[in-house]
Amino acid sequence: MSILDDPGLFGRQWAAHYDSPGNPDPADAVAFLAGLAGRGPALELAIGSGRVAVPLAATGIAVEGIEASPEMVALMRGKGGGEDIPVVIGDMADVAVDGEFPLVFLVFNTLFNLTVPGRQEDCFGNVARVLAPGGRFVIEAFVPDERKFDQDECEVQVWEVTEDVVKVRMHRYDRTAQTFLRQTLKFTDGNVRLEPFGMRYQWPEQIDAMAEAAGLRLEARYADWKRTPFGPDSTDHISVYRKQA
Repeated sequence: MSILDDPGLFGRQWAAHYDSPGNPDPADAVAFLAGLAGRGPALELAIGSGRVAVPLAATGIAVEGIEASPEMVALMRGKGGGEDIPVVIGDMADVAVDGEFPLVFLVFNTLFNLTVPGRQEDCFGNVARVLAPGGRFVIEAFVPDERKFDQDECEVQVWEVTEDVVKVRMHRYDRTAQTFLRQTLKFTDGNVRLEPFGMRYQWPEQIDAMAEAAGLRLEARYADWKRTPFGPDSTDHISVYRKQA
C-alpha cells in the first residue's frame, strides 16, 4: 500500500498546524448544514479538529463523527464542546456507525483524499447505509481545472525561507488516473523532511454518478455555502444528495 493510501496520513502530518489562523470561517457551512439537519443527529465524515462539527453542535444539533486520525480528534477534544462529540476512529469508506442519520456531510474536498480506486464508491455506499429515508448527504469539493494543473507542475512554490528553514512545494498530476501528488520539502540544518499528500479528484458529474450508483440522487448544487447558484465558472461546489424516502 502506498503511504498516500493511509487514511490517517493527513492528520498525522498536519494536526499540529491544521487550525492555524487564516482558515475559512465555518459560519456559512454551519448555517447551511443546520438548515438540513432537523433535530439530528448529524454525522460528519472526516470530522478532523471539529472546525465545523463543534459550532454545529453548539446550535443544539446532536453531531457524531468518523475520523481516521486520533491526532485530529485530540485537537477537537481540546475545544469547548468538542469533548462531548462521539467519534469512531476508522476509515470513512467502510467504518460502521450505529443508527440512522437525517444528515451526513463531508467538507473541505476530503472525498478526494480517498486515493485507492473504488474507495470513493465505497464511501457513498457506506453513507447510503446509514442515511435515514429521505436523508441528505452534503459534499463540499473543488471543481478540477486542468489549466491550474499545468501551472502547478511548472512552479516550485516557496512557502518559507528563514535563517534555519526552507520550505518548498511541488506538484505532479496524472490526468488519466485523475490523481495528484503534492510534495512539501522542509530543509532544516542539513535534514530534509518530506510531507507527501495525494488526491483522486473527480468532476461534479462523476461524483453524481457515484451517488446514483449508491441510490442517492442530486437534489441541489451550489457554488458556495451561501447558496450562490452553481455555474460554468464556479471553482467549488456544495452538492446535496438525497436518499429516497
